[in-house]
Amino acid sequence: MANNRTTPEDYTRPIRRILVGGLVMLLVVLFLIWRIDSPRVERFRVVLVDTFVPSFEWALVPVTKVVGMVEGFRSYASLYEQNRELRRELQQMKAWREAALQLEQKNARLMDLNQVRLDPKLTHVTGVVMADSGSPFRQSVLLNVGARDGIRDGWATMDGLGLVGRISGVGHRTARVILLTDSNSRIPVTVQPSGQRGLLSGDNSPIPPIEFLEKPDLVRPGDQVVTSGDGGVFPAGLLVGSVVQGNDRRLRIRLAADYERLEFLRVLRSHEIEPITDPGGLIAAPIAAPEIDSENPEGATGAAAPLPARPLPATAETAADG
Repeated sequence: MANNRTTPEDYTRPIRRILVGGLVMLLVVLFLIWRIDSPRVERFRVVLVDTFVPSFEWALVPVTKVVGMVEGFRSYASLYEQNRELRRELQQMKAWREAALQLEQKNARLMDLNQVRLDPKLTHVTGVVMADSGSPFRQSVLLNVGARDGIRDGWATMDGLGLVGRISGVGHRTARVILLTDSNSRIPVTVQPSGQRGLLSGDNSPIPPIEFLEKPDLVRPGDQVVTSGDGGVFPAGLLVGSVVQGNDRRLRIRLAADYERLEFLRVLRSHEIEPITDPGGLIAAPIAAPEIDSENPEGATGAAAPLPARPLPATAETAADG
């Protein structure tokens, strides 16, 4: 009895064999064509490549996209690892910064206890901060020392770590301190180690800017800032802070003094400023212009003036006439 071929596999199996066989034959022919070394076959290969390869660019697009995605994922993984490493280093730097601040505070306290001075003639008077008149337009504090303690206008004040401000207004028992952050404060400073001189200008912000630098390119964030001593008001070498770059891309100074914990301030007795009594020592007196004689104008040009006539010696005739 004959088999009844009604299932789909009975039809697809022969077709599959025919397609596989044809594909194998096509590949064998292509292999042979690519292996034959003949000018005619070479021209045929070139024509075949020019005809079919450009039309397969659409098939290479998914492969290109996949390769790009893989490369992007690799770069993203690399950036992620770098970000994690930078975060770990940032945490370590924060820990080192806290340790450095603590050591700096400890060093300042030890120097204060041992009466270490920048200058043997530079002494200080310690006062207690009684009131803080901080406002959006004025930054100042009030001390419980005044004229009875020998305080004078213009003297520098420190909190043990860095410069805080200067005395501006002295009473009998109190004195007012204008902080470095006040808009009326202008302090000449020096940036180390470059030695660039500038002016610390208060703008009522916790990080005031530094202006009038000779060569700003030589100043880097993290450089130390001290007073320059220009003007003879502040002693040179007082710690002010360190250079940072603000959000406005300007160079600013992060003050070393802790403005949130101003309890005691040291008022530094500056050197006496010698008054100028002889202005001629600074500016030479002007040379007086030569007087001009109306009768003899040549005298102004340096010509010698005529000498007065001398009396003639007496003779016998003149004596007899007399």
